[in-house]
Amino acid sequence: MILRMDHFTIVSDQLQVTRDFYVEVLGLVEGPRPPFPVPGFWLYTRNQPVLHVVGVAQMPEPRRGVLDHMAFHASGLQTMCTRLIEHGVRFKIIRAPGSQRTWQLFMQDPNGVEVELDFDASEEPPADWKERRAG
Repeated sequence: MILRMDHFTIVSDQLQVTRDFYVEVLGLVEGPRPPFPVPGFWLYTRNQPVLHVVGVAQMPEPRRGVLDHMAFHASGLQTMCTRLIEHGVRFKIIRAPGSQRTWQLFMQDPNGVEVELDFDASEEPPADWKERRAG
């Protein structure tokens, strides 16, 4: 029986840039990783490893998998938008339909992986959020 989602794994031929994106921009924390014989790192939130990054000399061609995107629940929508702008990360914001009306912020990591951050509906968006719907 599946109990919960454990982690995502991505491959990257630019480990430091990828680490900086997820740690410096998105706020994940680098933590313990078993001594695998390949380079890489594990990134954590609340003491849970949620993203494994494996270093490769060259990205595989064709690229593997059909994962559309990864999503994280987050807080601090305006602060995150400011951080993304400061780091030159392009993003778009949409308001989810339905009764929950959460805020969804989408961007791409340095490897072209789409990352979604979901924020509570009660958070205030930046003033220009509607212009950011187009990305």
